[in-house]
Amino acid sequence: MKLSIRSAASADVPAMMSLEKHAATAAHWTAQQYEALFRAHSPERTALIIEDESGLQGFVIARVVGREWEIENIAVAGPARRRGLGTRLLGELLDQARGRGADAVFLEVRESNRAARALYEKWAFLESGRRRGYYKDQEEDAIVYRLCFP
Repeated sequence: MKLSIRSAASADVPAMMSLEKHAATAAHWTAQQYEALFRAHSPERTALIIEDESGLQGFVIARVVGREWEIENIAVAGPARRRGLGTRLLGELLDQARGRGADAVFLEVRESNRAARALYEKWAFLESGRRRGYYKDQEEDAIVYRLCFP
């Protein structure tokens, strides 16, 4: 199976929303929030997708905050999980962040999301804090992870 990673385009929004709707641990955004990714006046963001011959299999969205990047959303299609797609997406995002002069990348993740936490720890992200009651839909703490570039 041939996989490719590329920058997302506004034409990808319907597929991104469809994938995210079925990913319980992804952040659930509105169409307007996705469309804002492609507006020139919005905060600087990077959105990458990973796809194969059958279409979009995952995406990651990050916001540039000075010399830091914040991972805002990441999702992989259910049938494509456990095949290394999240690892490849995250690796590409980290390469881009490093290449564009970032000092660090950070994110929040649900305390109970063991799969995501294992992915971030695999890339040497370190737990750097906790946000109590951060998730409101099902009251849960967020674990803050940070990766600093040497």
